[in-house]
Amino acid sequence: MNSSSPSPPDSINIWRTWALTVTYEAGEYTEQKFKAEKTGGGPVIPSPNLDTDLVMVCDCLADVLIKASKNPIQMQMDIARYSKLISPKDTGHNENREARLLERCPPGHEGKRLVDEPAIILDASGAIIAWYLPDALTDTTQNVSNPEVSASLKGPSCENILKAIARPAAIASAALRVMHPEQYWAGLRTLSNLGNIAVSKDLPQMLEALQYWASVFNTLSIISNWETPHHRDHMSIAECFDILTTVGDYSNARMTMPNLQLEFKYNSGCMIAFSRRIVRHGVYDVEGDWIAWAWYMRDAIHIYAGVPSCGWASVDGPYSM
Repeated sequence: MNSSSPSPPDSINIWRTWALTVTYEAGEYTEQKFKAEKTGGGPVIPSPNLDTDLVMVCDCLADVLIKASKNPIQMQMDIARYSKLISPKDTGHNENREARLLERCPPGHEGKRLVDEPAIILDASGAIIAWYLPDALTDTTQNVSNPEVSASLKGPSCENILKAIARPAAIASAALRVMHPEQYWAGLRTLSNLGNIAVSKDLPQMLEALQYWASVFNTLSIISNWETPHHRDHMSIAECFDILTTVGDYSNARMTMPNLQLEFKYNSGCMIAFSRRIVRHGVYDVEGDWIAWAWYMRDAIHIYAGVPSCGWASVDGPYSM
């Protein structure tokens, strides 16, 4: 029987008053639950600081992560080498350029492949290109409050906005704890270091935002009812996962990744993790109302906080799952 509330590493200081403490404990519970289910270990006891709904969400998340880990889809490309071919000019809009990239780094299967079951996408070396988790979000999770469009965290509404997004922030972070542990710890260390900077430089607004910020990611974009043509996002980090979750009243949505020649069912409750800087992607227009949450990390913030970059997630690396 395992407890899910160990302390973070000594080099990471999470203030007890921060919303991030609950996120950390949710991540530890999810990671231990994942390992226990994968290895046949004993039951994991959640921290008393986690409410019943959040424990149920983490249980659901761990189950889908297990299913995905048991369903690898192998590519013949090397994602690290492929990433070196991608420049800031490769926005994903130049079809001729993309055709040449596809010819140079083919995924290894003919034609477009539909993915509708939990899966991980692996490159030739065992690096994880993507996690696909349909139905990762429970119905309760999908009914969370949504912040106002273009809401600013620099005004009096900061606390209310950050409290409204705390639950989805914790869920995406808990998933990252399993998907890419090195990135998870880098994100947590960044926020810890930012807290120290805010105190040493007397930055009360930063300190207030950190108190209510509940994600190990440092950036969030919210997209509503928006068809997105194939593209790349150069604000992301090549070796890091961006986590996209989607909620709403719609059906038959698809996300495509043409450089992998894959198409994913992208219905409400889905979670997909991949580097939007490297993997070209797009979402078809769908009937109905939907919202996508895109959590990601900006390297400039890691640099400001003095946190080194991390490597690629791998099934057999030092931070393997």
